[in-house]
Amino acid sequence: MIVQCPHCGTKNRVPAVADGVPNCGNCHRPLPWIADAGDDDFADVAERASLPVVVDLWATWCGPCRMVSPALEQLAREMAGRIKLVKVDIDRAPKLQERFAVQAVPTLLVLRDGKIVARQAGAAPAPALRAWVEKALAGDA
Repeated sequence: MIVQCPHCGTKNRVPAVADGVPNCGNCHRPLPWIADAGDDDFADVAERASLPVVVDLWATWCGPCRMVSPALEQLAREMAGRIKLVKVDIDRAPKLQERFAVQAVPTLLVLRDGKIVARQAGAAPAPALRAWVEKALAGDA
């Protein structure tokens, strides 16, 4: 995925799977880390990530999902170097939909070291999403 650095504007290629945290090739500041995952690569992309991961289990036909997605991407930009956002289209990932018992979309998870530390179903405004993620990262979820 090509990501524009929010600090200097340089375009950088950010892989879905990598060790450490992606940094800008120009200014060396942390980049937003946003990746797609499915049944076949979820373990590598999300569960083995070096950062806490916010998982967005969504569907293309879901109106609330389309409203939450920009807020999550903004959160990934604001929290660059602290979180990784992994988006999973449940219609293309039936095993993950079953594994995480998704009954409503969007369903959001926070993973730390591959383990769920927070879960929430349904859309929420950006400030509520930020508070929820911050709480999960603090270990109070």
